[in-house]
Amino acid sequence: MICSKCGAEIIQQFKFCPHCGAPVSENQSTAITVESKDIPNLVSIPAGTFPMGYNEFNRKVSLLAFELGETPVTQRQYEYVMGKNPSKLVGADRPVETVNWCETLIFCNSLSMMQGMAPCYSIGNATDLSQFDSTSPLWKRVICNFAANGYRLPTEAEWEYAARGGKKAEIDQFAGSSNINEVAWYGENSEVTTHDVGTKAPNSLKLYDMCGNVAEWCWDYMGELPIASLTNPHGPKIGTMHVKRGGSWLDDPQQCTVYFRSGSAPTAKSSSLGFRVCRTVIENVM
Repeated sequence: MICSKCGAEIIQQFKFCPHCGAPVSENQSTAITVESKDIPNLVSIPAGTFPMGYNEFNRKVSLLAFELGETPVTQRQYEYVMGKNPSKLVGADRPVETVNWCETLIFCNSLSMMQGMAPCYSIGNATDLSQFDSTSPLWKRVICNFAANGYRLPTEAEWEYAARGGKKAEIDQFAGSSNINEVAWYGENSEVTTHDVGTKAPNSLKLYDMCGNVAEWCWDYMGELPIASLTNPHGPKIGTMHVKRGGSWLDDPQQCTVYFRSGSAPTAKSSSLGFRVCRTVIENVM
C-alpha cells in the first residue's frame, strides 16, 4: 500500500503511516508498477487541440498524433542502448539522470539506429552525434527531422498536451490528479531521492511520472509562449536555454504542475533532470 499523503510504501495492518504519521484508510491506494523493459514502451497520443499555458484560454495549440514514452527513460534502458549509466541516484528502474540535452539526442539517435529506424537528429550530414563533444559550438547547428520515424525528444507543446491528458485537456494541476501525492514524487514525499518509475498513479493516457521524480528535457529553446493560436509548434529557432518540464523529486508542488516552465543550458546536468522519448506518427506527415 501507498500513503496518500507522503507516497511512502506501508504495510496494510498499520493504522498510521510510519513515515509521516497520516492515518491509513481502508481504501488506501496500492502500489502501481509498470513492466520493466530494455526499450521504452510508447503510448499513442491522439491528435487534438488544447489551451497551452497557465490560464491562457485564448491560446489554442493543435497537434498531430504522436507517441510518447510511458515513463521517463530508465537507467536500465539507457545502459542497454549506451553501455553506461551516468546516474547519481542508482537503480535500474529509476529514471536515468545526470544527462545533458546533447546526450539525450545522442541516445535518441542511437536507439533509432538500433531499432532500424531513421534518426531524427543531425549535424550537417552526421547522425552519429556521439562524435561531437557537448561543449562544441556545432550543437547550435543540430536539426530535427520531424518526418523521420525514429526517436526524439517531445516538443514542449507535445509534453504539456500529453501531461494534461491530450484532447481531454484535463484541468488537474498535476498529470492525472489535483492531489500531487497520488501522481508525483516531489520534495515533500521523495525522501530526497528518485524512485522506480511507474510507482505513482498515471494520468488518463496511462503516462507515468509526467510530474515529479525527474524533470524532463524537451526539444525547444526556452522563450515566451506566443499569444496566437499555433499548430505543431517546435519552439523558437534560436536560443541559449532548453525547456525542461514536470518538476522533480526535490521540487515544490508549483514546479511540478503541468504548466510550469523552466530552462537549462544544453550542457547542464543534474540528478533531478532526465527525459522521455517521443516518435512522430509517420502517416500523419506523408
